[in-house]
Amino acid sequence: MVYLVNGERTPLLLRVVPNHIKTLASSGFGVRHWQAILLFIGMMINYFQRVDISAAIVPMTQSTAGAPSYSWNVSEKSLILSSFFWGYVVSQVPAGLLAKRFGAKIVLGTATAVGGILSFFHPMAAASGWESVCVLRILTGLVQGTVYPCVHTLLAKWVPRTERGFLTTGIYSGAQFGTALILVTSGFIFESSLGWPGLFHLSGGLSLAWALLFFWQAANEPATARSITKTEQEYIESLTGSNSSSQSMPVPWMSIFKSPAFYGLLAAHCGFTWGFYTLLTQMPTYMNKVLQLDVKSNAFLSSLPYLAMGVLCLVVSPISDVLTNRGFISITTARKLFNSIGQWGPMACLIGLGYMTADQKTWAILLLTLAVGINAGCSCGYLINHIDLSPNFAGPMMGVTNGIAGVTSIVAPLVVGAILTEEEDPNQWRLVFFITGAIYLVCNTLFVIFGKATVQSWNEPTSMSSTIALRNNFENDSQTISPTTVKDNRF
Repeated sequence: MVYLVNGERTPLLLRVVPNHIKTLASSGFGVRHWQAILLFIGMMINYFQRVDISAAIVPMTQSTAGAPSYSWNVSEKSLILSSFFWGYVVSQVPAGLLAKRFGAKIVLGTATAVGGILSFFHPMAAASGWESVCVLRILTGLVQGTVYPCVHTLLAKWVPRTERGFLTTGIYSGAQFGTALILVTSGFIFESSLGWPGLFHLSGGLSLAWALLFFWQAANEPATARSITKTEQEYIESLTGSNSSSQSMPVPWMSIFKSPAFYGLLAAHCGFTWGFYTLLTQMPTYMNKVLQLDVKSNAFLSSLPYLAMGVLCLVVSPISDVLTNRGFISITTARKLFNSIGQWGPMACLIGLGYMTADQKTWAILLLTLAVGINAGCSCGYLINHIDLSPNFAGPMMGVTNGIAGVTSIVAPLVVGAILTEEEDPNQWRLVFFITGAIYLVCNTLFVIFGKATVQSWNEPTSMSSTIALRNNFENDSQTISPTTVKDNRF
């Protein structure tokens, strides 16, 4: 059951929370925060698996002491960088359905462990040829495709609406911190006795260690968590809007694919993915070939944009929560505002970056850092919009949008490879940046037009409505429920 508040559809489940539960559960460190820390670390380590090849591709194709090198051309390197996403796209929707059916804990933990094992085999695959590396990257993409659908499934169960901006963004900022950490340490690893193979060994070992910790400490939902208090459990379950029986609920695919809000979300997701992964896969090459930076400096400076994005994620998320929780703007307005900052800001930076040369290293690095860092706005935009639209089906929806957006991750490196016949030519890089900026412009415009942040009618089938039961409890025991204020109605 849903009703309209200030023109926005709001589930009744999210409206009736006793004041004593709000006060007790929202203060102090809870089990939900420990789950968030686990997922933050998991995002970091999973991004080690996907980013290590972007950092290693430069020393793998240059003669360095103590490590093998290979004569791969631009097209072959582009295929290696894009092949990850061939597997990544395929596994998205199945991953969302598996997480919904069997629980995200087992799916995410197993996938991370398998990805860690695959990391150990990358140096051997490289010795066999670039085709073998592509095969291994496809397999890595298959297991990595489980990450976002599984994490979104867990977030829908664990993160209260009033903390959605900060906790969700905090967890997903692990991707940026992981990217920054692997890039900044890679230069030291490459110049050590380990060489570039050591980067893959590090990724593999950390992945296996985290998977063991996750299996031990994680839980699919508050009801199955160890040592959670009843007060915190009631607080979370009252403010998520996710049905405890959602594992057995059929996904309303037809309703999802008929929803304009879904297509606005999809457009924003595709725009972000094209821009983010174009820079992620190509930035080390750009810094090496155009800005003429050595491997160690390249690694450190390539990490700065992702460090900036991680820090900004932790800045914009509480701002978003304050603006919505205090009723200054609606959740829909907040999502569109921050997503516009996160895509149109980088668009402007990329236009400027297109005119930079090797003599303007400082400005080029600054614009690159801003182009990626300002993407942080999207963490309070499209990234959590799946949960806004449908807490019960956030995981499968993430599987669909991330799968379709993943196609752009395949196409983008190939487009770059087709454009860059001379990697040292700044004019060719200008075209790459302009194309990326145009995609940002179009995709976010569609999100502004069609996007919403209200729970959709198909989230809660009437035959299995948990909110109906809560409404009955509210009517029968109204003395335990705090009155709803005008400001509360802004949610």
